[in-house]
Amino acid sequence: MKGVYKFLLNKLPRPLLIRLSYPFKWIAPLLYKGNKVECPVCEKSFSSFLSYGSDVAHRENVLCPYDLTLERHRLMWLYLRDYSDFFKKPKKVLHIAPEQCFHKRFKQQRNLEYLTGDLVSPIADLHFDLHDIPLEDNRFDVVFCNHVLEHVNDAKQCMRELYRVMAPGGYGIMQVPQDFSLEKTYEDPTITSPKEREKHFWQKDHVRLFGRDYPDWLREAGFDVKEFHMSYYYSKEQIDRYRLDPNEILYIASKK
Repeated sequence: MKGVYKFLLNKLPRPLLIRLSYPFKWIAPLLYKGNKVECPVCEKSFSSFLSYGSDVAHRENVLCPYDLTLERHRLMWLYLRDYSDFFKKPKKVLHIAPEQCFHKRFKQQRNLEYLTGDLVSPIADLHFDLHDIPLEDNRFDVVFCNHVLEHVNDAKQCMRELYRVMAPGGYGIMQVPQDFSLEKTYEDPTITSPKEREKHFWQKDHVRLFGRDYPDWLREAGFDVKEFHMSYYYSKEQIDRYRLDPNEILYIASKK
């Protein structure tokens, strides 16, 4: 089953994967029954999580078999739950490339005016190119755009668009794959084949690999940036049980 699962993840187009994920989540938990790891989003425990990622960036024991959260999803959820008013106060939210693990939950929250956008996703409300968001200035209190900016042609233009539609006083979470061994973000437009992109950028449809300078890119677009280091707020036991990446930094990008 593991080989079939990995093949499907790497070969099927994203819209089809999204549709297939719904029946899959009812089968996989039966095969991983246990109490060694826990997903704080669905609040279910398992013997282990599933593996995930390309051959270059493959990780074991990271994908929740029920709601399909990864390390980054669980970290974002914990921040929103424990260190923000996201679940308590009225918010206008724009969610780019909405993840299935969040989409239904956020849509059902009575305190949220929730709008989703994507180029192709079948669960998005609107379909548009992130380089030119067809929405008015200063509209949203919260903006999510996770694991998108490594795919787009001009990440800085997309960041400027996200800044434009964010309301003053608002904030955003815009997670990206980040290689902390790189001082500067690595881009090379001559690398175009899927095989070479996976080798250089960790995935066949990535066009850059962000380095330690990623928060500077956000600042250049106008954002103020706060770093949320999970090890300051959660114990090693919690990080291990939730299967978080202890090296990941959550950047909270805000607009004055």
